[in-house]
Amino acid sequence: MGRTKRKVKPLPTIWRVPDALWARFQTVLDELDPPAPTGRKRIDQRAALNGIVYHLRTGCQWNALPKEFGDDSSVHRTFQRWIERGIFDRTWALLVASCEDLGGVDWQWQAADAAMGKARFGGARSARTPRIGRKTA
Repeated sequence: MGRTKRKVKPLPTIWRVPDALWARFQTVLDELDPPAPTGRKRIDQRAALNGIVYHLRTGCQWNALPKEFGDDSSVHRTFQRWIERGIFDRTWALLVASCEDLGGVDWQWQAADAAMGKARFGGARSARTPRIGRKTA
């Protein structure tokens, strides 16, 4: 007789970054992406992160972000800068390490996501299929 599977209550969907997660994210931002002493002031970093989470969860276009997250192009530039500087990689590593301290991550559960789209300009052209025999008809 097999063991009964442990029932785990699913976590709620995150649409806004909670305070505890923002505190950890802020420490990584302070280290890897400090504000420049001169130049234009940056947009609100927490609103930008909320906009990035919204974009990634909904799959909407950047210019369809609600105005509460700030200017869409500024949020997109912030996202690109954070990827370039490794902000998300470092934050992910810190979160996985803290999960290991709490009892580990269940690596058995995995998910994959994909997107299918129309091939631009007709896609790649393949070579003609060569004949394998003589034409008899």
